[in-house]
Amino acid sequence: MHAEPINLLGLDAPALTQLVGQWGGKPFRARQLQRWIHQRGVSQFDEMTDLAREFRSQLSQNCEVCAPPVLTQQRSTDGTRKWLFDVGQGNAIESVFIPEDDRGTLCISSQAGCNVACRFCSTGHQGFNRNLTAAEIIGQLWWARRELMQDATSSRLQPADQSGSADQFAVNHSSDRSAQTDTRVISNVVMMGMGEPLLNYDPVLTAVRMMLDDNAYGLSRRRVTVSTSGVVPMMDRLSQDCPVALAVSLHAPNDALRDELVPLNKKYPLKELLAACERYLAFAPRDFITFEYVMLDGVNDSDQHARELIQIARQVHCKFNLIPFNPFPQSGLKRSSAARVRIFSQQLMDAGIVTTVRKTRGDDIDAACGQLAGEVKDRTRLKEKMAEQKMIAIKEIRA
Repeated sequence: MHAEPINLLGLDAPALTQLVGQWGGKPFRARQLQRWIHQRGVSQFDEMTDLAREFRSQLSQNCEVCAPPVLTQQRSTDGTRKWLFDVGQGNAIESVFIPEDDRGTLCISSQAGCNVACRFCSTGHQGFNRNLTAAEIIGQLWWARRELMQDATSSRLQPADQSGSADQFAVNHSSDRSAQTDTRVISNVVMMGMGEPLLNYDPVLTAVRMMLDDNAYGLSRRRVTVSTSGVVPMMDRLSQDCPVALAVSLHAPNDALRDELVPLNKKYPLKELLAACERYLAFAPRDFITFEYVMLDGVNDSDQHARELIQIARQVHCKFNLIPFNPFPQSGLKRSSAARVRIFSQQLMDAGIVTTVRKTRGDDIDAACGQLAGEVKDRTRLKEKMAEQKMIAIKEIRA
């Protein structure tokens, strides 16, 4: 029986070096292979022209470079792009590219679905099927970067140096600003798509290391962000294994409310979470933790909630990113008004806390924060359980 080919997209530098070494190849061959795959986006071994013919034959017989196939891709009127990737057995995940004047950010997924089940997140309402492999995680970046490079070429925007770091491009200025922003280089990667990254730790760690590798994507630790709803033990592991920028989905300033909005809080309450944030800061590439805070009308947006957040900021050096809620029917929640968000953010800033309000991008293609849902065959019955809990809560209110 012929063995399944090895998907090289899922191998970081040590694993690739070990594989090449098994065939008698030197470590520099592994680095060459990395650059062909990740920097040039080449998937066919016969196109890797500076590799020895015998080596290319070995690769063709034993390996492949295979990203998840794209089912659909959409473009927003604001330049945001969304890809729906097929990860098999009826499951699909989503990735989003957000172009801005000074950066291009790719938001990628780490799981097919999510079992954290935050009340305000449409991904959580989809349920959970499985963790993604390292190849499926890095494959989202590989595919998106290759697509953007092809667009750049077709728009006569040429890469400055094909052999250089993956995030270094020269952009020829065009009178068509939309064309420029649509082909903006991927300078930042955020693991804020579908899933809880730290509940899929090993594949996520492998993918993050490839993002940082100068022979792959060459991103800095400050420009790769892992988001977590508060998996305390894995936060500690990440601080030792590969500390990158950290964003914590806070969304509530006290345990009672956070238990309701972020069920993981029942396992790792705020006191433990904030202590883990403090420990992480000793190793982090930035001197602050970003707290993500979705603004929910009448739920977590009062003056008292702002005062409680100020107390948290006195414990942990942080900045707040306030996120306008993107409503969906199953949540039963509403977005805080723009006026309420302004007042809330001003209270935090008046206390000396760096506070930003996230721009809503790509909402016309359901690509905004909290809207990524993909297609998930829920094997956990999480979707049914959440619906049952909602019905119980409605009955209690009516009683």
